[in-house]
Amino acid sequence: MRLSTTVRHLLVGVLVLLVGIVPFGMSQAQGSTLTLWSMGGDQTGWVKWLETIAGNFEKNNPGAKVKISFYDKNALRVALQTALRARKGPDIIYFEPDQRDLVEAGYMKPLDDLVPWDKIQPWAREAWTSNGHTWGIPYSFYTNEIMYNKKLMAELDVKLPSNGQVSQAEFLELLKKAKAAGMEPMVIGTGDRPFPGAYLTFEMLLRKLGPEDYRKLLDGQLSYDDPRVVAVLQYAKEIIDLGALPKVFATMSLTDSYQYFFNRRGLMFPQGTWYTQRAFKSPDKGGQPVGFEIGIMNWPAMDDGACNNCRTLALSGGYGINADTKHTDLAVAFLKEMATPEMGALWTSLNHSPSGALYDPSKVTSAYADYFGELKTVRSGSQYFVGIPLNFLTGQCRETFIQVINKGFPAGLIGVDDTIRQMNEACFGR
Repeated sequence: MRLSTTVRHLLVGVLVLLVGIVPFGMSQAQGSTLTLWSMGGDQTGWVKWLETIAGNFEKNNPGAKVKISFYDKNALRVALQTALRARKGPDIIYFEPDQRDLVEAGYMKPLDDLVPWDKIQPWAREAWTSNGHTWGIPYSFYTNEIMYNKKLMAELDVKLPSNGQVSQAEFLELLKKAKAAGMEPMVIGTGDRPFPGAYLTFEMLLRKLGPEDYRKLLDGQLSYDDPRVVAVLQYAKEIIDLGALPKVFATMSLTDSYQYFFNRRGLMFPQGTWYTQRAFKSPDKGGQPVGFEIGIMNWPAMDDGACNNCRTLALSGGYGINADTKHTDLAVAFLKEMATPEMGALWTSLNHSPSGALYDPSKVTSAYADYFGELKTVRSGSQYFVGIPLNFLTGQCRETFIQVINKGFPAGLIGVDDTIRQMNEACFGR
């Protein structure tokens, strides 16, 4: 049967509409590849977690694919700066709250109404908000603690209180005993990181000043000439002059510092609780030696400290969306797959650190129940200050912090007076 010209035209029109309508709803997915750049490629649990999310995303978005590229942390920062400056780069970006330059340059897309914030740790949104917008969702969070070798502590015949906190005098005496016994009293490596050297001063400053004045110090509203700040720096200088830090402190990478702690009779190891992501891997992948007994202690209670039960709580980092992505809907769908209770529990199980997504603790499996029990005891009664200094410092103040507080002062290259002068010039009254 021959169709009339009019009918044929009507059918063609319908087909055109169908062709136009069907792909329009699926065009974001069909044949699209979502790109993601992240650190963590050397951490099996992190890789498996991202691959699981990608698998769920591809299942729920037929035709879409995810390409994940892993970088070393510093290499990732360089690669992002180069790519984003050219208005390119991945659709989804791993970055950290202190990378304000990415936000200020307009490289990141606000996530205000795009992701389910009711499925994220309740304090995390505020921690990642600046300029009136929220820029990332966290994969994990941590507190800053001092890990210690239990066998070496027993060798020194020292028994810590249940909260892991001793006085200033007792803490200094413990370091002296460790030094005399041929141990490395405190292992810190700052060769490839802008912060670890600051554990020595800023954790004690938080306890000495209390959260309100500590925030004033970070905001440039409190002078480093303040007698309380001076007292903490002078106490830290006693630790430095004792030789409590490794001679290779300024050049040792974060990765190498783990092996130094495990294998060089290191007594104390200041770290965020993301320590577990590396240390609880198998020894052949850089984890703790078999039989290594890890304990958790607190920074010392400062003399006349305003908040000796304070401790730092911070976001490890997380994921945001490139402002220039051509796949906004898919990028949002991926982040929604990330922010589920199931993926929160999976992260915690795989990496032995708490997820940035809300999750049911009963769904978490771990062979390190003793560690988490001790961590809970040490944290008991804590008042938390949210954010590390790098989340607050900017410009020349930030650069001076990295060079002076992170490296020069703890390395013994400059003294207390010079540290105060340089930090005041860069930060106070800005």
